[in-house]
Amino acid sequence: MNYKLKNRRWSLLWRTIFLLTVFVIISQVIIYAWVQRSVSGHFEQMDSEIITHAAFNLRKRMGDVNDHIEPFTVSKSQSLINDNHLHSSWLDYDLKTLVADKKGKLLSSDPSNFIHNLPPDFSLLSLWQDHHDQQFMLKINNRHYRAIIIRNQEVLAFIALPIDVHHQYLIQFNRQLTLILTAITLLLVSVAALSVYWGFAPLATIVQKMQGINLQRLDERVGVDDMPLELRPLAESYNSMMVKLESNFESLSRFSDNIAHELRTPIATLSTQTQVMLTKPREGNEYIEQLHHQHDTLEQLSAMINNMLLLAKTQKGLSDSQINHVDTENLITKLVDYYEMIAEDRGITFERSGEFKTVLGDEGLLQRLFANLMSNAIYYAASDSTIMISATVITSGSIIDIAKEDALSSKESLLITVTNRLDKPLNQSEADKLFERFYRHDKTSHQHSGTGLGLSIVQAIANAHKGKVGIMIKDDYYFQVSVELLMA
Repeated sequence: MNYKLKNRRWSLLWRTIFLLTVFVIISQVIIYAWVQRSVSGHFEQMDSEIITHAAFNLRKRMGDVNDHIEPFTVSKSQSLINDNHLHSSWLDYDLKTLVADKKGKLLSSDPSNFIHNLPPDFSLLSLWQDHHDQQFMLKINNRHYRAIIIRNQEVLAFIALPIDVHHQYLIQFNRQLTLILTAITLLLVSVAALSVYWGFAPLATIVQKMQGINLQRLDERVGVDDMPLELRPLAESYNSMMVKLESNFESLSRFSDNIAHELRTPIATLSTQTQVMLTKPREGNEYIEQLHHQHDTLEQLSAMINNMLLLAKTQKGLSDSQINHVDTENLITKLVDYYEMIAEDRGITFERSGEFKTVLGDEGLLQRLFANLMSNAIYYAASDSTIMISATVITSGSIIDIAKEDALSSKESLLITVTNRLDKPLNQSEADKLFERFYRHDKTSHQHSGTGLGLSIVQAIANAHKGKVGIMIKDDYYFQVSVELLMA
């Protein structure tokens, strides 16, 4: 159990860390993409504004010039682009310009050596046909440029802004941002891992409690107040399980002691009687009489064993093939007719009231249930008294058990009560013990030679039928047993 719980703990730990890691990584990727896009967008906007401003100034210059444009060999002062018409920021931004005629023949360059850096396949006319006054990205001799081509009726003008610095800055920025986000991710995952580990650390307390469980320490419980809120339901469930385990173990221990005592007495009687008969030869009548006594003892043992088998059988519940419609009117009538002859000797009569409906269950087991109730009522009732049997239809729950969780789920059920007057007073606490196996309240009376299993069998049969049974003492002398069964 310790190994499995430990593995479960680490499984939850690593699963939680994995989910947190995935969440953090996704968050960091989103942050990285957003920051990168923001910085790149800022540079693009700035470069676009520079190119747009330069194009505006150049268009203005091209509109003011009416002179014939000299070939490329002319000096810079004779070209369209002279120092008087350059924007003051052009030199700061290292703008490159080319001027060509409408057929694409280059006429002027600024700076003058820029034209020498152009690749052999460079064509200003084809670039104009592709982009038409739209800014575009261009790579010349491993350098990145943002460029635009404008024209008037006579010339084409090419303006290019080197953006290598921005590229290098973005590369360095991306590298630093990656390192920062990686460090933050590792830090967050580490903190999350430690938090989860410390959060599950109280499980070690439950593990220690489980390791220390033995027959002498079933009363130990886990301190719920010391647990985190997330683990308190687990601790409460563990304590509840231990309460049930302790109660069931105590019940099983009492049952083992009782059954050993009940079996020891008739077996000891048989052994003693047999030894006495073997001490000397005896007459035939003595052997016959002794055999009758031993037969009665064996019948008592057989009845006890059958009752125990019946209890074990009913604890498993009923199968679908055992559930039938049982007419309680007919069943109770047969049993009353049978027990009336026994009750007449003590002046006890039966009185029935209510409407006995059809219920769901096994007819043989239900017959045993009500036979036990009537037999107990006759033997423990006061002489010259009346045993009252009544039936009541109830809906949505039980009036036997107060706890809502013990109520029947059926919308309608039949409540049958058997009430008799006792010779001696009995309180409710003593009556509740009568469901315990082999428990007999009046051990000095030899009027009833039962084994103390009658009401235990009644309760087991009722539970197998998903019903309830309860005992109520009225005015200390009236003993009432109520049985609730599902109606058909």
